[in-house]
Amino acid sequence: MITLHHCVSARSFRPLWLLEELGLPYSLRMLPFPPRALARQFLQDNPLGTVPLLVDGETRMTESAAMCQYLAARHSPGGLDVAVADPAYGAYLNWLHMGEATLTFPQTLVLRYSHFETVERRQPQVVEDYSRWFLARLRAVDTALQQQDFLCAGRFTAADVSVGYALLLAEHLGLQPQFTDAVRRYALRLQQRPAYQRALQLQHQSALDQGVPTIASPDVRPGA
Repeated sequence: MITLHHCVSARSFRPLWLLEELGLPYSLRMLPFPPRALARQFLQDNPLGTVPLLVDGETRMTESAAMCQYLAARHSPGGLDVAVADPAYGAYLNWLHMGEATLTFPQTLVLRYSHFETVERRQPQVVEDYSRWFLARLRAVDTALQQQDFLCAGRFTAADVSVGYALLLAEHLGLQPQFTDAVRRYALRLQQRPAYQRALQLQHQSALDQGVPTIASPDVRPGA
């Protein structure tokens, strides 16, 4: 049985959404955000104190984009992954990891220095600079979507899950109004997927059932 440790709408939403796309059995363990401060016992499972943590037998993973690659390759060959021999393989890997390294990373700085830090440690210039950084990098997504509905291989893949979470985070940060039309339509297509909707509903109900706050992690204001 796969076990996913998750905070509401944190990066761990990526593997949660993908697990729902794949229809795999799994156990979802909800944690308050940030777990390293509010669930100290979790450090015994993951010394980083971060989510996601995915456990699959002897396999333990802490990187959300890597989990997407792992789950798609292992449980959906030719479906939600792209085969090595496929001409789209390179593009697939590039988008899969761009979702985290290029599109989510700058937003974490925006989030930290606009909301997570105490008032005296907030940095408006950092927030402005990295908001622009994110929006500039989002142009690549816009370009890819001018002629197709999904990012690569002519179909929905785990790469769309990776990038789709970055767009969800951008909504929490109020950056959605600056999306281009193509990116806005793409985000809506992703969010209308039944597995995406199930993941949203499941994380909410699981948080209630496990006594964890239901507020989305990007909306928590620990520095207020």
